[in-house]
Amino acid sequence: MDVKNLIKLHKERKQSIKKRLEDFKKIQKKPDKDIFAELAFCVLTPQSKAFNCWNAVLELRKSGLLCNGKHNEIGKVLQRKVRFHNTKAKHIVYNRRLLDRGLKNTIINGKSNEMAREWLVENVKGYGFKEASHFLRNIGYRELAILDRHILKYLVEFGVIEKVPKSLTKKNYMEIEEKFKQFSGRVGIPMDELDLLFWSLETGEIFK
Repeated sequence: MDVKNLIKLHKERKQSIKKRLEDFKKIQKKPDKDIFAELAFCVLTPQSKAFNCWNAVLELRKSGLLCNGKHNEIGKVLQRKVRFHNTKAKHIVYNRRLLDRGLKNTIINGKSNEMAREWLVENVKGYGFKEASHFLRNIGYRELAILDRHILKYLVEFGVIEKVPKSLTKKNYMEIEEKFKQFSGRVGIPMDELDLLFWSLETGEIFK
């Protein structure tokens, strides 16, 4: 695909993408347990399919296990849907301590995008910069790159980076994020909209 076709595709899907981003922003006004569900979702996503991860979160919420279950109970649900289910179950249980501190106020309260991301990386078990960026986007933050393998693949395709890195340190994450921002400026598509557009190319849907 070339840039001309990318811009054309964005025009076709622009309204759906903008609506999805508006939906994400509304989550900030919901109770902490709803925000914790998004946090748990992003704990589950590494090396697992997003749809399976969200279905697992919905099942955990319905059963009451997300906020109250033991890690082995959560692991049994995750086992059918995500990789590294035991480790991720323990991360969810550990991260519940953030609910006790007032999750919404702790994360959102006056923090810039970058400050919120740094705080999450330091305080949420199972989060690196990708997961923290993903979570923040899913609760309405903007202009943070979610550099998973699908996005990186498209950045290579469009010549933004030379190759997909084997690993992402903080330094090269920031460097690639800046290149992504510059590319979005050149093509006239906001980075958050580009992210969802790339995802829709990969999955056929505008999800999360």
